[in-house]
Amino acid sequence: MNLTYLGHAGFRLQSKEGVIYFDPYQIKKPINDGDIVLVSHSHRDHCDPESILAVSKKDAVVIAAQNAAAKASAQHSVSEGNALSVGGFKITAVPAYNTNKPFHPRGFGVGFIVEAEGKRIYHAGDTDAINEMMEYGPVDVALLPVSGTYVMTAPEAAEAAKLVKAKLAIPMHYGEVIGSKDDAVFFKKLLERLNGKVVILNVGESLDA
Repeated sequence: MNLTYLGHAGFRLQSKEGVIYFDPYQIKKPINDGDIVLVSHSHRDHCDPESILAVSKKDAVVIAAQNAAAKASAQHSVSEGNALSVGGFKITAVPAYNTNKPFHPRGFGVGFIVEAEGKRIYHAGDTDAINEMMEYGPVDVALLPVSGTYVMTAPEAAEAAKLVKAKLAIPMHYGEVIGSKDDAVFFKKLLERLNGKVVILNVGESLDA
């Protein structure tokens, strides 16, 4: 299983079961290898119709949070707690919301847990550290926003990584719209102090998950 960072909150997951994209954004050139595209909510930096088209095969399955389904031309609209199996992947929508800011009220968006090849990959979407995260783990990889303002700060993201019992955490949601790489570096320092493992990926970089 291979994971590639596309920038902002976007990732490409390559598995024996196929290719999944999470929240593709500002994809400039057609790739068209995606079997499944997951969209966490309707904000433009997560639900980018042109990027969805750019990464999707002709028969790709698009799965989106309810408020993004029409914009994303999704075949499946999901809310927290919904689970479905597509092409060998098990995909579960989980809560993602703000606790101390108004930008993402509960029910506005979702995170996703993808299961394949005996591994569990968690894409948090736009969220704060929330109590429900204790129910998600353990996960093999957690993709966590770290920029603050609209989502978790780096310290809150370190807390979230521990809540989901992440074997590996990868920071996201910085440097494009809000935040900077300093947020990712701070997150890495904080989580490593708690004996967590963190990898910061540059745009286009991959790792085996």
